[in-house]
Amino acid sequence: MSDGFNLDLRNAEEEIDVPEEFEGGVVLGVLDGTTPDSEWLAEVERGNVLLLAVDGDLNELAAGFAGDVKDDGGTLMHFREFLVVAPPGVGVDADRL
Repeated sequence: MSDGFNLDLRNAEEEIDVPEEFEGGVVLGVLDGTTPDSEWLAEVERGNVLLLAVDGDLNELAAGFAGDVKDDGGTLMHFREFLVVAPPGVGVDADRL
Protein backbone atom coordinates (compact mmCIF):
# COMPACT_ATOMS: atom_id res chain seq x y z
CA MET A 1 0.00 0.00 0.00
CA SER A 2 1.00 3.59 -0.49
CA ASP A 3 2.08 5.98 2.23
CA GLY A 4 -1.08 8.12 1.66
CA PHE A 5 -2.44 10.39 4.31
CA ASN A 6 -4.24 9.34 7.47
CA LEU A 7 -7.83 10.48 7.73
CA ASP A 8 -9.41 10.37 11.18
CA LEU A 9 -13.19 10.67 10.89
CA ARG A 10 -13.96 10.03 14.55
CA ASN A 11 -14.34 13.74 15.33
CA ALA A 12 -15.44 14.94 11.89
CA GLU A 13 -19.05 15.55 12.89
CA GLU A 14 -17.95 17.96 15.63
CA GLU A 15 -15.85 19.93 13.14
CA ILE A 16 -18.62 20.50 10.57
CA ASP A 17 -20.24 23.92 10.84
CA VAL A 18 -23.97 23.18 10.59
CA PRO A 19 -26.53 25.71 11.79
CA GLU A 20 -28.76 24.46 14.60
CA GLU A 21 -31.87 25.62 12.79
CA PHE A 22 -32.11 26.27 9.09
CA GLU A 23 -34.34 29.15 8.15
CA GLY A 24 -35.56 29.22 4.58
CA GLY A 25 -37.07 32.19 2.85
CA VAL A 26 -39.78 33.05 0.38
CA VAL A 27 -38.91 33.03 -3.31
CA LEU A 28 -41.14 35.02 -5.66
CA GLY A 29 -41.24 33.97 -9.29
CA VAL A 30 -43.27 33.38 -12.40
CA LEU A 31 -44.26 29.87 -13.39
CA ASP A 32 -44.29 30.18 -17.16
CA GLY A 33 -42.09 27.32 -18.32
CA THR A 34 -38.89 29.36 -18.68
CA THR A 35 -37.35 28.25 -15.36
CA PRO A 36 -36.23 24.61 -15.31
CA ASP A 37 -38.12 22.34 -12.91
CA SER A 38 -34.81 21.44 -11.27
CA GLU A 39 -34.36 25.06 -10.14
CA TRP A 40 -37.76 25.13 -8.43
CA LEU A 41 -37.01 21.78 -6.77
CA ALA A 42 -33.62 23.04 -5.58
CA GLU A 43 -35.25 26.06 -3.93
CA VAL A 44 -37.73 23.85 -2.08
CA GLU A 45 -34.96 21.46 -1.03
CA ARG A 46 -33.11 24.44 0.48
CA GLY A 47 -36.17 25.06 2.66
CA ASN A 48 -37.61 27.94 0.68
CA VAL A 49 -41.30 28.57 0.07
CA LEU A 50 -42.18 29.43 -3.53
CA LEU A 51 -44.87 31.96 -4.39
CA LEU A 52 -45.23 31.64 -8.14
CA ALA A 53 -47.48 33.68 -10.39
CA VAL A 54 -48.93 31.18 -12.85
CA ASP A 55 -48.72 32.28 -16.48
CA GLY A 56 -50.31 29.46 -18.47
CA ASP A 57 -51.77 26.04 -17.71
CA LEU A 58 -50.94 25.24 -14.09
CA ASN A 59 -51.10 21.46 -14.48
CA GLU A 60 -48.76 21.51 -17.45
CA LEU A 61 -46.32 23.99 -15.94
CA ALA A 62 -46.03 22.28 -12.54
CA ALA A 63 -46.04 18.69 -13.82
CA GLY A 64 -42.25 18.45 -13.79
CA PHE A 65 -41.80 19.18 -10.08
CA ALA A 66 -45.16 18.88 -8.28
CA GLY A 67 -44.97 15.11 -7.85
CA ASP A 68 -41.46 15.27 -6.40
CA VAL A 69 -42.50 17.98 -3.92
CA LYS A 70 -45.50 15.93 -2.77
CA ASP A 71 -43.47 12.70 -2.58
CA ASP A 72 -40.94 14.47 -0.34
CA GLY A 73 -43.71 15.65 2.02
CA GLY A 74 -44.07 19.20 0.70
CA THR A 75 -47.26 21.10 0.00
CA LEU A 76 -48.64 22.67 -3.17
CA MET A 77 -51.64 24.97 -3.09
CA HIS A 78 -53.22 26.95 -5.90
CA PHE A 79 -54.49 30.29 -4.62
CA ARG A 80 -56.04 32.69 -7.11
CA GLU A 81 -53.44 33.07 -9.86
CA PHE A 82 -50.56 31.86 -7.67
CA LEU A 83 -49.03 28.53 -6.79
CA VAL A 84 -47.69 28.23 -3.25
CA VAL A 85 -45.07 25.51 -2.85
CA ALA A 86 -43.85 24.73 0.67
CA PRO A 87 -41.10 22.32 1.72
CA PRO A 88 -41.71 19.51 4.20
CA GLY A 89 -42.34 20.80 7.70
CA VAL A 90 -43.75 24.14 6.55
CA GLY A 91 -47.49 24.32 6.91
CA VAL A 92 -49.79 26.27 4.63
CA ASP A 93 -52.80 27.52 6.60
CA ALA A 94 -55.83 27.92 4.32
CA ASP A 95 -58.43 28.21 7.10
CA ARG A 96 -59.18 31.85 6.29
CA LEU A 97 -59.92 31.28 2.62
